[in-house]
Amino acid sequence: MRLKKKLASWKYPFILLLGIGVSNIGEWIYFISLNLIVLDMTGSLLAVSGLYIIKPLATLCTNFWAGSMIDRLNKRKLMVFLDIFRAIFIAILPFFSSIALIYFIVFIINMASSMFGPTSMTYITKLIPKEQRKQFNSLHSLATSGAFLIGPAVAGLLFLIGSPISAIYINAVALFISGIITLVMPDIEKQTIISSTSNRLSMNLLKKDWFVVAEFSRRNSYIMMIYFMFNCVMVIMASAVDSLEAAFAKEVLFLSDSEYGFLVTIAGAGIAVGALINSLIVKRVETSVLIGLGSVLVSAGYIIYAFSGSFFVAAIGFFILAFFIAYANTGFLTFYQNNIPVDVMGRIGSVYSLIQAILVITVTSIMGIMAQITSIQIVVSVGVLIMMILSITLCIFSLLPSKSQLYQSEPVGTKGF
Repeated sequence: MRLKKKLASWKYPFILLLGIGVSNIGEWIYFISLNLIVLDMTGSLLAVSGLYIIKPLATLCTNFWAGSMIDRLNKRKLMVFLDIFRAIFIAILPFFSSIALIYFIVFIINMASSMFGPTSMTYITKLIPKEQRKQFNSLHSLATSGAFLIGPAVAGLLFLIGSPISAIYINAVALFISGIITLVMPDIEKQTIISSTSNRLSMNLLKKDWFVVAEFSRRNSYIMMIYFMFNCVMVIMASAVDSLEAAFAKEVLFLSDSEYGFLVTIAGAGIAVGALINSLIVKRVETSVLIGLGSVLVSAGYIIYAFSGSFFVAAIGFFILAFFIAYANTGFLTFYQNNIPVDVMGRIGSVYSLIQAILVITVTSIMGIMAQITSIQIVVSVGVLIMMILSITLCIFSLLPSKSQLYQSEPVGTKGF
């Protein structure tokens, strides 16, 4: 009877995980296919690099206003709309032969994706009970890491029997299926407040909402410090170092293309194994330990890689950093869901994602320029040392005994927001 009740309580979380898995596999197929299509059209690696700039630019153009909409709209309906919207635009992508138009369509798709992230986070937080969140987040990491392995493999198979264009259509279908799966999820919001004239999107409303985010950040400085420091380590610095990864492997470690490809495969295996073990033991590990120690061990993997002198040592570093990503992410997501009020989660997530995108572009550009002026080895070494300093600081603050209640208490109150 108890088992039956437990399985029933996981019905919708498992359906949601299915949708996430399908969507992520499709995104990997789309990502690889789009790179090949642009490369075939232009023969330019610079044109392919432009695809990597579009995502943060779309975030910059979207997230300063998207949070105001997300917090006032029905999350399930918005998720379904964004999935179908992206599916339609991805499906029409192969019909364009102009690189400028392709960039524009990809920009539109990435704008929708920028909105989807904070929306799904808010919906998940409302749907999943507090006692299930850590386990759900570990399974979420397992689903996304599985997609990391399955997506490229499926893309490769599709390229053998078809073409990158057919793979693009597969992703459109995957997103459509994800939208249908979301449609059968419970509608946990009985009403929305966007219909009110006083709450229609305007500059005054945006200013008011930015003030709400600033005020919440001021009142909850520790929570937002942990949020910001984690993203400095796991997103900003990691993205900047990763941007030099291929050049570092070729010019410093003198790896061949096949050796570098094998290195990436090892990282994929590390992510999958780490996520699997994490899902099995996560209940017995404190959230603060997952965040703090997880980020330190990810940084340690980067340091081993950056100071390696051979393929074997670099492979060990890659496996370690990939293995502990799931632990750090599970801890962070659980902390975020338990301490950010759901009625302002969209605004907070959007505003901080905007700041994060600016910092990713800035730090990545600085490291790229410095690599040209000095050397890739020096820049990568300095970058991973900064990562380690930040992650050790994060670990110390996350393990403070005086803040332990924030890693296990009920979500903070929302009075005044």
